Amino acid sequence: MCFLTRGLALLLAVLLWAPWQELHGAPLTELSGDQDFQLFLQRNLEFTRKIRGDVAALQRVVCDTLQLCKEDELLLVRQELDIAQAPLEQCHRRTFQAETCFSQIRAGLRIYGGSLATIQALLPGHAGLVETLQLDMANLSSNIQQQMEDLGLATVTYPPENQDPVPTFSSHFHHQVGGFFILANFQRFLETAYRALRHLTSL
Repeated sequence: MCFLTRGLALLLAVLLWAPWQELHGAPLTELSGDQDFQLFLQRNLEFTRKIRGDVAALQRVVCDTLQLCKEDELLLVRQELDIAQAPLEQCHRRTFQAETCFSQIRAGLRIYGGSLATIQALLPGHAGLVETLQLDMANLSSNIQQQMEDLGLATVTYPPENQDPVPTFSSHFHHQVGGFFILANFQRFLETAYRALRHLTSL
């Protein structure tokens, strides 16, 4: 019994200290060899990579045209702004669950999709890129919803038009800084979502 207790304690320690990439007990292991599921993951990894590239392009525009490039120089202004930051803790915590992770990705895409109206107003010369980005985000969300339905997972159906309020700012400078942080937060969100999808390919 003592040996068993020590063994359980050692196993618990390993699980607690395991890095994110080596999560234990992750769901959907039975689908690791399913070709349709793997095809879904590969396609949407590429889709997420494309969206990340478009967000990075907008970040470069903000840096080049507005001279807002370094996050640490803007943190004091950030405290004055009400910028939504979509949670993704279910996509990287050790109790990772695909259903809640997928749901959080879709909810986050909706939040940032609405917030991009701020970027479009800030950079009217790049409205086409913003609209393409919003369309790609809607398609990624739709792909995830379809896959969740195929797997028998619970989904939320959002109305076609975004009903969430667009961020408002008290000054043009706050608008600029708000746009900077919307893109920075969105890029971090996408990086976590990408890692979560890539993790599922390795199960």
